[in-house]
Amino acid sequence: MEDSLRALKNVKIHFLALALTVICEFFGTYVVRLPIGSVAFFPMLYALILGFIIGLPAFKVLKLSDQEDSSYLINISVMLLLARYGTLVGPNFYKILDSGLALIMQEFGNLGTIIFAVPVAVWLGLKEETIGAGHSIGREGNVALISEIYGLDSAAGRGVMGVYICGTLLGSIFFGFMASIIASWNIFSIESLAMAAGTGSASMMTATVGALQAVHPEKSEMIAAYGAASNMLTSLDGLYMSLFIGLPMSKWLYRVCYKVKYGVKPELTDK
Repeated sequence: MEDSLRALKNVKIHFLALALTVICEFFGTYVVRLPIGSVAFFPMLYALILGFIIGLPAFKVLKLSDQEDSSYLINISVMLLLARYGTLVGPNFYKILDSGLALIMQEFGNLGTIIFAVPVAVWLGLKEETIGAGHSIGREGNVALISEIYGLDSAAGRGVMGVYICGTLLGSIFFGFMASIIASWNIFSIESLAMAAGTGSASMMTATVGALQAVHPEKSEMIAAYGAASNMLTSLDGLYMSLFIGLPMSKWLYRVCYKVKYGVKPELTDK
């Protein structure tokens, strides 16, 4: 509580947030056509990139204490943001209900990344770090899960923390770019892409929703409603999916890939 109150009194953070908001809103939204698809540049994406830049130690704009205060303010901001998204879920309740089964089944889509992540990690030379890094997108619940089973000082712990840190620093930027590119291909319905925005991370979901809204502004409310509902469901069942399906699946695939590459079975901390 004291840390949150201290963060709220940090005038520098509030001033920088206001300045970035004004600057980024001034430039507005632009859609650039590229050979691989269209990339939407929108105010939140500018703010993420500029915030990342001014947070670098070389610029000496923010002290470590300022960045710690920012993390507390993010929690407060996300609560307000999710409350706003909640107001959009209500009016679209029946539309979302019609897609109920799809929203529930989309959680299995989050597990699909394991098929790509684990073989690539083994190919790059990671050992047991692969299990922590590849079983999910490594948000808070997943970090807690790996910490409980392996400990954060283990190889799997280093793997999940690596993904967590990369996701915190670059995840929203990456999601924003990828969402706008894939949306421009017109091979997936905008409803399915909005559902895919819900990965259990409010910041990544917001970046994805913003990119989709830039490409399809006429469906802004529907995109936000589907994204918020999907993210809520993923937050509720994501930990159980990781525990009972994602983690065992990652361990099995790690054994297979390791044996293919090295010709021997890996020694695992957790049998």
